[in-house]
Amino acid sequence: MPVLLPLLLVCAAVASAVGPAPGAAPAAFDTAPARAALGRLLPGRAAQFELTAGARPADGADAFTVSGTAGAIRVRGTSPATLLAGVGWYLRTVAHADIGLPGDSTATLPPVLPPVPAAHTGSAVVPHRYALNDTDAGYSGAYRGFAEYQHEIDVLALHGFDEVLVTVGAEQPYHRALQRFGYSSAELRAWIPAPAHQPWWLLQNMSGFGGPVSEHLVAARTAVGRRVCEQLRALGMTPVLPGYFGTVPADFAARNPGAAVVPQGTWTAFARDSWLDPTDPLFARVAEAYYTAQREVFGDSAMYKMDPLHEGGTAGGVDVPAAAGAIQRALLTAHPGAVWAVLGWEHNPTAALLAGVDRRRMLIVDGLSDRYDGLDREGDWNGTPYAFGTIPNFGGKTTFGANTGVWTGRFHRWRTAPGSALSGIAFMPEGTGSDPAALALFADLAWSPAEIDRAAWFTAYAAARYGGADTGAAAAWAQLRDGPYGMPSDGWSEPQDGLFTARPSLTAATSGSWSPPRTRFDPATVRAALDGLLRAAPERRGTDAYRFDLVNVARQALADESRRLLPLIERAYTEGDLRAFRSLVGRWTAAEAELERVTATDSRFLVGSWLARVPDWAAAPAERDRLRYDARSLLTTWGGTRAESEDGGLHDYAAREWSGLVSGLYAKRWAAYFASLDDALTQHTRPVPVDFFALDDAWAHSTAPDPTTPVGDPVEAAAAVAANHPMVGPSRPPAPAPAGTVRARATAGSEGRE
Repeated sequence: MPVLLPLLLVCAAVASAVGPAPGAAPAAFDTAPARAALGRLLPGRAAQFELTAGARPADGADAFTVSGTAGAIRVRGTSPATLLAGVGWYLRTVAHADIGLPGDSTATLPPVLPPVPAAHTGSAVVPHRYALNDTDAGYSGAYRGFAEYQHEIDVLALHGFDEVLVTVGAEQPYHRALQRFGYSSAELRAWIPAPAHQPWWLLQNMSGFGGPVSEHLVAARTAVGRRVCEQLRALGMTPVLPGYFGTVPADFAARNPGAAVVPQGTWTAFARDSWLDPTDPLFARVAEAYYTAQREVFGDSAMYKMDPLHEGGTAGGVDVPAAAGAIQRALLTAHPGAVWAVLGWEHNPTAALLAGVDRRRMLIVDGLSDRYDGLDREGDWNGTPYAFGTIPNFGGKTTFGANTGVWTGRFHRWRTAPGSALSGIAFMPEGTGSDPAALALFADLAWSPAEIDRAAWFTAYAAARYGGADTGAAAAWAQLRDGPYGMPSDGWSEPQDGLFTARPSLTAATSGSWSPPRTRFDPATVRAALDGLLRAAPERRGTDAYRFDLVNVARQALADESRRLLPLIERAYTEGDLRAFRSLVGRWTAAEAELERVTATDSRFLVGSWLARVPDWAAAPAERDRLRYDARSLLTTWGGTRAESEDGGLHDYAAREWSGLVSGLYAKRWAAYFASLDDALTQHTRPVPVDFFALDDAWAHSTAPDPTTPVGDPVEAAAAVAANHPMVGPSRPPAPAPAGTVRARATAGSEGRE
């Protein structure tokens, strides 16, 4: 629940990396943006809320107070976004309604909103409540319009966030600034990737994919980015903008003789852009041009995100402390008092980088807080302010779940440790829109002075999620709490993949190359949760949130079934049992068809919804086809060549169990593979290899339309899944987890790739 600075000061320098100084004088702010957001979120009930600007308390923390009688709810807060956070508390705690990403249950609200039993004050326990991953603009949907971004901002404010990464339109300052250093507009537009792949260009991992982009597209994305920044500022939230740390095209030194440029080699199989040595005097000139161009369109901000030498970047002979100091000086010259946000990932930020900067003006958004045991962030980063962070979703996959027991225990211990530098939370799934429960629980960390009781939290969440208490729903979420939401810090932060989306192989264990190779929770908990949701009372079944969750749980139950079936198919094939093999393949194919049917009932599980907005951004038919390929390839081949997709291991990294994608590609891949194995068993020969890249690439280049309208009834489809896949054995009844319990074990695993 939100915000560092009030509306009138949001673009000014922040007082320190840990928030406003205690006793800071309150500043008036306009509550109209919060009222407008409330009108969008609760169009039929917004008039029953009275929103009032309040003074910041003596400790400088954001806070809200909620009180009121029936139909007259009063919310006082320290910023427009904090007012919305107070509304969010009221909806979930008093009115038992939820607005998530995605799904809401506001249709169950009575005509007259219920009174607040006793006035409640909520205070943020950390000043930084940071949201979104560098990859979000790709994996959450690069072709969204402003309305979708605005809704996301409204919901993030409702959950108490105050800092949001904004990368839509981030090509604009590069496009404008580098024209002063030897490049034409056309050359730069060929260098800039298409929108879905642009996040990795901003991270200095690749360039040019899916281009060239048109002037029309650059202008359209810039316009949306500007409106997103304006919306955040209006709510008193901080737009976190990309800063400049030295990315230049590979031929920059040829265009600018004498420039000290360090080649960066490759990222997976992609050629990386070069790094302009920040200690070179030319760097300051390029940075000045970049920040000037950025300011002209997006305005100023108080926080900028930069990750030099990300995922394998090389410093060459550059003095890293001096380079880091130069990067920070360029930022502070353009934006005095700004905070440099850097991702805590792999070995970054290094001790050398931190040695060269004013660490008071840094915020490390840690991507590994819940992934490993034995972390010492105070020692690792020498007291640099940091945010407890999570990346619970890689590639924006449709799987759900998180290490929530680790979150609740570890965050509280780290925050309350003597001399703690923990000053925020950072919710950084690679793609949003698939796991509303994870977002809601993680957001609540920042507003909970004591450790969250997970058993109580999930019980309350179930009641709010569907508009009231329900025994079936409560039982379902108790199972999910102990299953997908009870995973330990065993080297992973995300759940395992389903195998329908995997590259066909009898020994397939993942879809993505950097996904957990084994099941991280008991699948019986998901199957039991499906039964619980199907027992929910009729009045709970009418909510949008219920329909989304029911489809999602049924989808996950089928994904878990794929992991049970494939080893059985492998055994039948290895033993040469053709009859058993064909029977099991038939069961696999039937389950794929069920997955297609259940996901077809909700527009949020349609690949057509992902692609529908692409044509709106194109300047001409040729660009429309390039952009469509950009969006489709991100889900499948990821790269455009065999080397990028296959050798680089990027194919299926963003696999989605979506209607249209299941039937249009995944089922066809498995059908071709099983047919090859069937022929081999029948003819006693080796199976003929299938060219899966060719199949994937053909789908990625397809221009055939995909349905955008759901078909079928989600309850009927989910009930059919439950009937066709009965529980193998009774799931152990979930026991309420004692407050403070953290299920974790000290093992290490491979790191994922952002």
